[in-house]
Amino acid sequence: MYEYQTNKIFFAQVPGMMEKLCEEELIELGAKNTEPAYRGVYFEADKTALYNINYNSRLLSRVLAPLVKFRCTHPDDLLDIAEDIVWEKIFSLDKTFAISASVAKSEITNSLFAAQRLKDGIADYFRAKFGERPNVDVQKPDVRFNLHIEENQAVISLDTSGDSLHKRGYRLLSGDAPMQETLAAAIIRISKWDGEKPLWDCMCGSGTILCEALMHYCRIPAQYLRANFGFTYMPDFDSQIWAAVKSNSDNKIRPLPEGLLSGSDKLQLTLNIAKDNLSRLPFSEAVTLRCHPFQHIHSFENSILITNPPYGIRLGEYEEAQALYKELGDFLKQYCKGTSAFIYTGERSLQKSIGLKPTLKTPLVNGQLEGLLLQIDSYEGSKKSKYNIME
Repeated sequence: MYEYQTNKIFFAQVPGMMEKLCEEELIELGAKNTEPAYRGVYFEADKTALYNINYNSRLLSRVLAPLVKFRCTHPDDLLDIAEDIVWEKIFSLDKTFAISASVAKSEITNSLFAAQRLKDGIADYFRAKFGERPNVDVQKPDVRFNLHIEENQAVISLDTSGDSLHKRGYRLLSGDAPMQETLAAAIIRISKWDGEKPLWDCMCGSGTILCEALMHYCRIPAQYLRANFGFTYMPDFDSQIWAAVKSNSDNKIRPLPEGLLSGSDKLQLTLNIAKDNLSRLPFSEAVTLRCHPFQHIHSFENSILITNPPYGIRLGEYEEAQALYKELGDFLKQYCKGTSAFIYTGERSLQKSIGLKPTLKTPLVNGQLEGLLLQIDSYEGSKKSKYNIME
């Protein structure tokens, strides 16, 4: 039996600074005995929970199923262990595979070399047993494996997700400095937006925040558009359990009310990208998109604003970003009474340009940028209609 079959323990890879959020989500999706680690969470799950986590998680990057653990101090150890794993129980010669690897504090110091040696071991196994070897496809393999070596202790895992879970399938095009889908989902989760108030992204770019907000409100599974999962290659994969998990999740989907979700941007070309991305999701026709800068709006009260303004460093226009953040702060102060704003910046120094004191600051990573989510609340304002949107 493989390692995960004996203890039912898996490892979820998570985006930076999101370990706690991801642990909470894992528990909601059925994980037991969670244990946060650096850039990940160990957890226990049965098949139902494992499939549910892969299909519905909005925050995780990947879920790994450990196959074997062993001491590894020399590259030949990888060749030796490859001889002992019955690979054809996982995938056949007509399937492609790929290996990702990471090493830390070990005799083997090069992760690419480690991945290459394990690949050679798998190829040698198939060639010795069947006279030929499966092909490697680093871009779109049928099966992905993960090798992690730390302090000379190695773990070979099957990637039960396949492609990274941040790939939802709706974003074929993106604008400048796009926000990763898992980060947008995390911001919506932190905002606690539940659809009781309108949500507006006033600099929506390619629409990632809008797409994640739509999926969140409509209860659309994060991987609703995905056709293939790595867990279907697990030796004990149960197609009936997976069909039940998918059916149960899909049956919870609900429509998006008109006027609840809107986005705007000053560039029509950017809005066209957002519209194209949204169009791949159910109920996208209920999302309002308008081409104008936020400075043209004179009332957005008792609502939720979530946005990711340009922050200069990546775009090479820091001074312009400073001016933009000041204008955004003035806009919030003058026209957004009773509104909570959640502003993510990849350049932390820009928070000073807003000129308003945040209620909450949450460090969050977007790719290689260690950014900051600012929550700015305005408590004044009268109660208005449920879907009072921009005027």
